[in-house]
Amino acid sequence: MFPYLAKRLLLFIPTLIAVSMIAFGLSGLTPGDAVTAYLQNNPFERSLSKPGDLLDAEKAYRLAAETLHEDLPAFYFSISPKAYPDTLYKVVIKNRREVLEKLIGQYGNWPEIQDYYQSVRALDLQLLGLQDPLDRLALPLKIPLRELYVVSQPAAIQSRLDEMAVALKEDSLLRSALGGAVLDLEKKFESVKSSATPWKLKVPALRWYGLNNQYHAWISHFVVGNFGTSIVNRRPVADKISPALFWTLLLNVSAIILAFLLAVPQGIWAAAKKGGRFDKISSLGLFMLYSLPAFWVGTMLLIFFATREYGMQLFPGPGLGNISSSATFWQKISIAAPHLVLPIICIAYPALAFISRQARGGMVEVLKKDFIRTARAKGVPERRVVWWHGFRNALFPVITLIASVFPAAIAGSVTIEFIFNIPGMGLLTYQSILQKDWPVLFTVLMLGSLLTIVGMLVADVLYAIVDPRVRFK
Repeated sequence: MFPYLAKRLLLFIPTLIAVSMIAFGLSGLTPGDAVTAYLQNNPFERSLSKPGDLLDAEKAYRLAAETLHEDLPAFYFSISPKAYPDTLYKVVIKNRREVLEKLIGQYGNWPEIQDYYQSVRALDLQLLGLQDPLDRLALPLKIPLRELYVVSQPAAIQSRLDEMAVALKEDSLLRSALGGAVLDLEKKFESVKSSATPWKLKVPALRWYGLNNQYHAWISHFVVGNFGTSIVNRRPVADKISPALFWTLLLNVSAIILAFLLAVPQGIWAAAKKGGRFDKISSLGLFMLYSLPAFWVGTMLLIFFATREYGMQLFPGPGLGNISSSATFWQKISIAAPHLVLPIICIAYPALAFISRQARGGMVEVLKKDFIRTARAKGVPERRVVWWHGFRNALFPVITLIASVFPAAIAGSVTIEFIFNIPGMGLLTYQSILQKDWPVLFTVLMLGSLLTIVGMLVADVLYAIVDPRVRFK
């Protein structure tokens, strides 16, 4: 058994690596700037309208980028056109890096584009160092200059340069102090356009970065249980997931156990009475039950069984009750138990119908086998034929469902948790999507993938336990 488990685990490693790469790749495609979102109140974006704060905001941005590993190359290697430098990731501020990438995509001459960018930066620093009265006079230069950081179209760049030239013409004092720097910036942009090398965009180049990259930092931390930092409130992702995972597991595991305990006997008995009244009535009832949408059932249960105005208040309303942070495990369970009854029913009833049909279908096939007819011919009581000879062999379809139980248990039910205000994984995932908290979302994706693999392994082991004909070899 142990060699089999070791072999299966070794096969699962490439799968997890592939899933981690997909998750990491998706994180790189997400909209917005993770560093800007991480900084409270977006100080970098605010600094664009407050020039005096620019250097402090840029410093804060770089420190946040180091915390999130956004100052590193994305992967161990990259394959890109030769025009792109292997050090472009060192331009940490994302919107500026994107502008440089677009300029390279248009002209393909990185050395000239780099000189142009450095000229913009040098003039910006020169403007920041001005004293009154030049500082007040330079405002018509500052606005179009800052916009050069975020525009990449030639016409848009030229328009800003023309605005700066007009501002210099209107003030001789400003022209004498900054005219040379503005003229140098114009020459650098003309050099970008005149010395374009578009052929470099058609020549691929392989760059190797080693272990010091974003993916390696992310996956190595994930393996040891460090899931990163939330970009919304700067809390560790593990601290946000742990309480949510507790309530989701409690809710879903209870619902799954309830569904299996009710569905398997019902499905087996319906197969034993195939075509009879019990089989027809139960099949119709389960089909109707399965057709009811969970959000509607949850809303109806909440209205008629947890609201005094419309029905009987047999259960408390949404939420988990007044649970203190110092409450023990059993105290949390006892306080939350009345609140969890209705959501457990909402999660269990669709699984009840599905599992029952699987158990019935597997049992119907088994009851057609020769060994069942032999047992009946020997005079074995029908109950023993069904539960002793048939039941064990009919479990394969049910065991197959176990592979999907684990990820379902951790992913939670977004709709049910939202309706009943249960702070579980489903509600956390929903809130993270709204807040664009990508580290939390991709951690949930990885955990779900991991538990899917665990579920498949458990199902394989149960196959061999249930049926002696299945061997670990």
